[in-house]
This record gives sequence, C-alpha cells and structure tokens, in this order.
Amino acid sequence: MSLTDGFIALCIAALLLFSLYNDFILPRRNGPTRLSVALRRRHKIDSLIFIGLLAILLWNNVTHQGPQLTTTLLMVLCFLAFWLFWLRRPTLLMKRDGLFYGGVWIAYERIQSINLSEDGILVMQLEQRRLLIAVQQLDDLERIYHTLVEAR
Repeated sequence: MSLTDGFIALCIAALLLFSLYNDFILPRRNGPTRLSVALRRRHKIDSLIFIGLLAILLWNNVTHQGPQLTTTLLMVLCFLAFWLFWLRRPTLLMKRDGLFYGGVWIAYERIQSINLSEDGILVMQLEQRRLLIAVQQLDDLERIYHTLVEAR
C-alpha cells in the first residue's frame, strides 16, 4: 500500500467514523431528544468541487492504469462524499439542557438572544459567536421556539 492509498483509506475511515458518530451516537448523548429538526444543506458548491476533484483523480488513475486499490479507494471516497453531502440531512437535535448543532453541544444557558431574520433563518447569539440555523420547513421555527420556552 502506497502513501496515497494510506491517506485515502484514512480519509474514508474518518468520514465513516464521523457519520457513525453523527447518526448513531449523537442522538443518544445528553439524554433523550426532545426535538429533531431537518436543516437546509449548506456548502453545496464546495461539495460539488470536492466530488469533481475526486472524479478527476479517479479518471486520471484509470487512464494512466494506476493501482486497482487506489481506484477502488477513490470510488469509495466519492460515494461517501456524495452520501454525506447530498443524501444525508443535517439535523438540529434539541435536548433537555441544550442542543446539538453541527455536532457541537450548546447549553441553553449560553444563548443570550434569539432573533429571526427576514429570510427565515434563526439567529442565536452566544457569548462570542452567532449560530445561523436555516430550517428546511418554516413550521419548524415555531416548534424550536416552543421547545426553547419549555426548556427555560
């Protein structure tokens, strides 16, 4: 196995571990989930560029008759990238004492203010950071509000 194959295999393992953590472990952390809200996908162009670069690497490896292992690993990485960026939905998980946004735990005590922008994005102001939460359906904003009121 070459250094390139090892690096690609490491990237595949990291993506698989992230997806397992995000889909199976995260909903069970910090108690039961009170509300799970589907969010809008972000960075679609970045994901297309990444998948396009992987496709170029794959094409280059096939046309120059590179190692079969590298071709297989690149195909698996392309599939995982497509699955993570286009098929899987990002979610906001609201628990009793806080919420998970982007895989990060945020306690409700850290939220200083909540505003709604004109285009339907919920803005939560933390101590030093703002969270921009773009929900899939506008009805979810009301459900988030009611969950936050119950939690406080």
